[in-house]
This record gives sequence, structure tokens and C-alpha cells, in this order.
Amino acid sequence: MDVVHGVKAYISRMIKESGAGMKVLLMDKETISIVSMVYSQSEILQKEVYLFELLSNPGRESMKHLSAICFVRPTQENIERLTDELKSPKYSSYFVYFSNRLDRPALKTLAEADEHESVREIKEFYGDYIAVAHHLFSLNLEVAGEPGGLWKRAEFLRTCDGLVSLLLALRKRPSIRYTEKSSMTRRLGEEIGKTIHREQELFKFTSDTTPILLILDRRDDPVTPLLNQWSYQAMVHEVLTINNHRVDLSRAPGIKKDLHEVVLSPENDEFFRDNMYLNFGEIGANIKSLVDEYQEKSKGHAKIESIADMKQFIENYPQFRKLSGTVSKHVAVVSELSRIVNNHQLMGVSETEQDLVTGTDRGKAMANLESVISNPMVRLDDCLRLGLLHTLRYEGISRGDAERIDQLLASRGLSDMDRKFPRALLEYAGSAKRTNELFQNKTTPLSFGKMLFKGLKGVENVYTRHKPLLIETLELLIKGRLKEVQYPYVGNHRQQERPQDIIVFMVGGATYAEAMAIANLNKTTQGVRIILGGTTIHNSKSFLHEVQCTTHTYSRSGRTLA
Repeated sequence: MDVVHGVKAYISRMIKESGAGMKVLLMDKETISIVSMVYSQSEILQKEVYLFELLSNPGRESMKHLSAICFVRPTQENIERLTDELKSPKYSSYFVYFSNRLDRPALKTLAEADEHESVREIKEFYGDYIAVAHHLFSLNLEVAGEPGGLWKRAEFLRTCDGLVSLLLALRKRPSIRYTEKSSMTRRLGEEIGKTIHREQELFKFTSDTTPILLILDRRDDPVTPLLNQWSYQAMVHEVLTINNHRVDLSRAPGIKKDLHEVVLSPENDEFFRDNMYLNFGEIGANIKSLVDEYQEKSKGHAKIESIADMKQFIENYPQFRKLSGTVSKHVAVVSELSRIVNNHQLMGVSETEQDLVTGTDRGKAMANLESVISNPMVRLDDCLRLGLLHTLRYEGISRGDAERIDQLLASRGLSDMDRKFPRALLEYAGSAKRTNELFQNKTTPLSFGKMLFKGLKGVENVYTRHKPLLIETLELLIKGRLKEVQYPYVGNHRQQERPQDIIVFMVGGATYAEAMAIANLNKTTQGVRIILGGTTIHNSKSFLHEVQCTTHTYSRSGRTLA
């Protein structure tokens, strides 16, 4: 199972089927993201696609020498725009591909609008999701739910479309399991089941084993998105934020203009692909090796003394320039990470976080918490996260501790509105909302959890003891021990054998930490393939925004949520 391959294969087929010659690629705002996640612009240009346009752009020029590949979602809005386009075509011919299922009335509308007979083909290509990595996908929904654990209607429909498209792209007709305590996962699972039954002709796939679609709720594990992360990709997302592979470095001191925004794509950046799951210290050592390699090649390029030297330089220049860009980009990213880690003492913060979620000494945890929150070098946002982790870890145990943490946060300048976060978080994901106990048997000996990061000056010891709950859930599923009372099946389609293909979908958002853990599971668990998806991919900031938007604590306050 490979979500990137599915989208790339569809795009390649679109371009191939449209024939030879110059082409324009017409997209909507969502399919632009879908395409750009798996293909760089230079790769598309090599396939004779010379122009990229939004279907919604009214100022497009008429270019009759170009044929148009139109790749859009089958929304009512896009059908109306295509209808207008076909009544007054700007291109010589149109090859229309929808990212999901198209209903018959829409097809009839398009046929009637094609008065100039410019449409050469209309097809459904099921690429209606954001392929982040080969085992990771997202739907880029900022917030999917509403207070009370209910779906927003538009987000529910988009999630159903995305999951059905994914199943069709992977050619899977799965058994569906959901989280019993979550009405959102149950409703989603039932709707996917109904769609599969209704679209039986599309889902006529044969397989030796039945795949599993496991629909989980972010509420079951609110800890993972609240923690600092120390693997490269997850750390960049937590500290700097990754948006469709793009990272904004414009606020980094002294950054060059051409590095204000960089792209970290495992598809197009070999160094990132090889290093995105390594820890921060290992990244430092590997970047040093990368810089050494670049410097060595630079010395060679400096010695151009003959025509033969010049010829060799020209032949190697594209690779040399690519290496130069890779070095500049990753040095800039890691330099900014190091600056923030050092200036705001994130390693000390992380150590306290890990003690909170994996330790058993409540008194020590509280003392450490007070010390960190009182430290003016530690950011207020980090102090808030520590307070929230304490709230989850020691829910209902000590009112005195809660009041003390509240006083400390208030003294640091936390607003009265943001002091409601502990209550909102318990409303969102307190023990009564969760399927499993988060902190049971989570203690790890200190000597096991402590990792010495070597290879870059200034990188010290951090703790990485916490393991996402998702991994425990998947291990039980793989062993056939995941309790049906907690994770029921939709309908009567029960799994009879050990699952080989597992699709996990996290309502409320997945994390890069969970994606890394699944990548490791795929490597170490023989005969099992797992992919992970979510309504979004969280860091702590986006997760707290989700908590705000989906709890009555904030919705009743009248606050405008940014």
C-alpha cells in the first residue's frame, strides 16, 4: 500500500492519455495541493505541461494552441465553473478528470454544456487526499468537529469522500472498526460502510485477506500532540510548522531571501527522506557530513584549468547546484531549530514533559513543573503545555496542584481566557472521554529513556520515553487481541484472520510522531502493511486550536478563534 504512488500514477495517466503536445493543467485549490505534494513543478514541466492555472481564475487567456488537462474535485462549484468553461472554451481540447465519484446529473450537465465538442475524455481518478508520505495521508481539514463530539457537516462529507477515494485508489474493500466511545468515528465508519455497499460495482476487489480500516479518535491520545518532538520531521513541524511540505523561515535572524520558504519533501529531497526519522543529534552529525561533502566538491570545481575540466564542470553542474541547495536549506533549518531550542531551553522543557507522562513521582513532577514555569527563558506556550500535561496525568487527584499551576501561569502572563484550557482539555479528552487508560504501565527506567545525542556542538541530552498510544492499539490489533467491545465492527464484516493491510484514520488529526512510529512498525512487523491518515496533521498549536473549537468551554465564551 502506497498513497503517494496512487496519486502519482493517476497524474501520469492523465498526462499520457491527453497525448503529445503542449498542455495546460487546470486545477482547483485542493487539487493543486494534491498534485504539488507528489510532483515538483520541474517534474511536471518535463511532461510537456507548460502552464498551471486555477479553474476559478476568470482572467485566464484564451490559448487555442494548448490542450487542457482538468483535474478537479467533483463539487457543485467546480461543475458550474466547468460548464461555463465549456460553453466558451479557451483551449483546443479538454481532458477532464475528477478526483472522486461523479454523479450522473453532473455528467449530463457537462455533456449539455459541451456545445463546441471540445471534451475528449471525462474520467474518475481517485486521488482525493493529500499524500504526505508513502504511508501517510491527510485531508487538510483545520477542524473537523463541533462542541459535543459532533461533525461539522461539510467536513464530514469531505472526510467520507477522501476515505472512499483512498480505498478505491488502493483497491481495498475493508472491514471497518471504530472507537466505541466516539460518536464521530462511529458515524464515519457507518457512512463508509454504506457507501461501499451502495457502490458495490466500484468495490469489486479480490484479495486473499480482508484489509482493516481502523477509525480512531484523537481524544483517546491527547498527550502525543502536546509533546516536544526530537525526530527531524516531527521536530520541524512542532517548532516551525510544516504546511504541505513547506516551512516558513522568514522570521529566522539573518536568513537569506531565497531561504524564506523551504520545501522538505521526502519525494524530492533525498537527504530529508533519509534523515526525517533520525533524532536531532544525528541530524546535526549528518548535516556536518553533507557540508563536508559539498566543500570537497567545491574545491574540485574551483580547479578549472583546461577544456576537459570545464566540460566536466558543466556536466556535473546540475548535481552540484542541487547539492548546494540541499546544504543551504538544511543548514538553515537546523540552525533555526538549534537557536530556538537553546534560547527557550526546550530540552529542559522536554525532560519535564517526559517525567510528567511516564514517571510516577508526583511530588518531583510538581517541583520540576514549578521550576520550569518560573523560568523566564521558557516560553509561555511551553509553560501552558506543561500545565495541560499535568492536568491529564493527575486528573482529579489534587485541586491544590491545579490551583498552584494556574497561579504560576497567571504570574507568567497567561490570559484569563487561555487559563480555561485545562477545563477545555478535560472536556475534550478527559478520562471519561477516552477508551483506554493513557498512563497505565507507562513508567520507563531513566537509563533506558535517556539518549545521548552526539555530533553537533550544543546538542545535549533529551528524553524520548513516551510512545504514542496508537502503537499499543495496533500491536493488539495485529495479534488479534483488540477488544471488540471497545473497537466494534461496522455491520457483520468481521476480520477472521491476522490482518495484513491496515488503514488507520485518526478523526481529529494524526501527528508526525505517530507516522514515524508506524514507519518503524512497517519495518519490524513481518507480513503487515500499515498506512496512517488523519483529518489533519497536528503540532501542539494546531491541536490546542482544535480543543478550542470543539469544546463548550470556549464556544460559550464568545471568543473569536483564530
